[in-house]
Amino acid sequence: ALHELGRMVGGAAFQRDAELANANPPRLVTHDRWGTRIDEVEYDESYHRIMAAALAAGAHTSAWADPRPGANADRAAAFLLLAQVEPGHACPVSMTHAAVATLEHAADGLQAEWMPRLLSRTYEPGLGGGGAGSDAAPKSSALVGMAMTEKQGGSDVRANTTRAVPRAAGGIRPEWGAEYGLTGHKWFCSAPMSDAFLVLAQAQGGLSCFFVPRVLPDGSRNVVRIQRLKDKLGNRSNASGEIELDDTTGWLVGEEGRGVATIVQMVTRTRLDCVIGTAAGMRQAVAEAAWQVRHRRAFGALLVDQPAMAAVVADLAIESEAATLTALRLARAYDVDASESEQAFRRLATAVAKFWICKRGPDHAAEALECLGGNGYTEAFPLARRYREQPLLAIWEGSGNVIALDVLRVLAREPEAFMAFFDVVGEAAGEHPAFDLALAEVRAVVGELSGADASAAAFRARELTERLALVLQAALLLRHSPGPLADAFVRSRLEGDGGSMYGALPPGVDVAAILARA
Repeated sequence: ALHELGRMVGGAAFQRDAELANANPPRLVTHDRWGTRIDEVEYDESYHRIMAAALAAGAHTSAWADPRPGANADRAAAFLLLAQVEPGHACPVSMTHAAVATLEHAADGLQAEWMPRLLSRTYEPGLGGGGAGSDAAPKSSALVGMAMTEKQGGSDVRANTTRAVPRAAGGIRPEWGAEYGLTGHKWFCSAPMSDAFLVLAQAQGGLSCFFVPRVLPDGSRNVVRIQRLKDKLGNRSNASGEIELDDTTGWLVGEEGRGVATIVQMVTRTRLDCVIGTAAGMRQAVAEAAWQVRHRRAFGALLVDQPAMAAVVADLAIESEAATLTALRLARAYDVDASESEQAFRRLATAVAKFWICKRGPDHAAEALECLGGNGYTEAFPLARRYREQPLLAIWEGSGNVIALDVLRVLAREPEAFMAFFDVVGEAAGEHPAFDLALAEVRAVVGELSGADASAAAFRARELTERLALVLQAALLLRHSPGPLADAFVRSRLEGDGGSMYGALPPGVDVAAILARA
């Protein structure tokens, strides 16, 4: 199945659709021709074809539909292949996958009606519904977005001011749970043409999580006013909106006052997809750069035969493989057979990988773009688009400081997660002297920060997270990658041989072997 998907996304038609979806970005249509407010987003047909392919491949919820050992790794691989070529569509695909974890806390009746739609592999564009009193059948499939951040709060979602007022007992769908009216402004609403959203709002009992469909059970439109679409640096094929809620109907998910704890299940899985998406971008960058240097002649020889360029592409390939291994190892830890230790490992490792790999994405894209020279800087080639895309994944679901401080919170509240992390990383002990030294050093830093005051620990949060990420990647490479590649990673990233720029590899690295693998 992955080979078939790879052939499709690597084919000319899919590649062309990726170009068209970004060249023809979504358009907001607030009213229909009669002046009725509809709040719809129109996409190019190329985007719909990409979405249909992604859902057919199960890149959204296949791991939930068939929960078995390896299911999340399979789903991650499909997601990676698709996002490698067109990353914008991955936003609603990722959120729909992640939403299932949170909706498991919803009332049974809501789950019974909506879960089959989320697990469907059919893509149905448009919102459906035929107006109040319509007998039009609801859509058989659905995508789910989220709306958490507000102007005054940003990542500090507890500062949200959107209010949720309980409706009279019963409501229009009693079996869906407690019904509320939500009023407020959401500064970012991801994928506003989704069929439903998970929204945070202040109820009487505190910040709570709500399920807000775009179309109500009677076929009428819920009050979700899209005020504008964001004019973004990248992610052009996908819409992000700013919305107003005005006594908008929503159903409580989980308990009042437990909104963050409820929606964090979704956030964790979208953080995982940020890691997978960055790895996808790195692989695209390596593929484009490797193709260029194998076919471009300059100064009397192919670029790949010139040592300086060969070292650059080999170094990019090392980074790409480290990111891919980490992403897939993390995905495997989310499967149904995950032990308590695996679950503890993923709680820490997801944050660590999200911080480091997503931070590495923009520089990696920039270096690969440079391999193409002036062509790389034009929109006729895909790396300009990739260069604009990679910063999103470092920002989305928590930028650098937010994630690094999360690592400190895990250290304070769940020391068993560090034990599980070092159990996994320690499987590579004895494979390389520099790795053993780096592992001992990061253990020492953990010990120092465990007893440090909050200010001192926060000052070193990024250092700690970077060290953890590098030993995790090194351990995976030492166990699963060819010797020359793993050795080059450890010597350049842990031992400090060579320089800090891509291509400044230590002497003696087997560049030819690394390039052949790439």
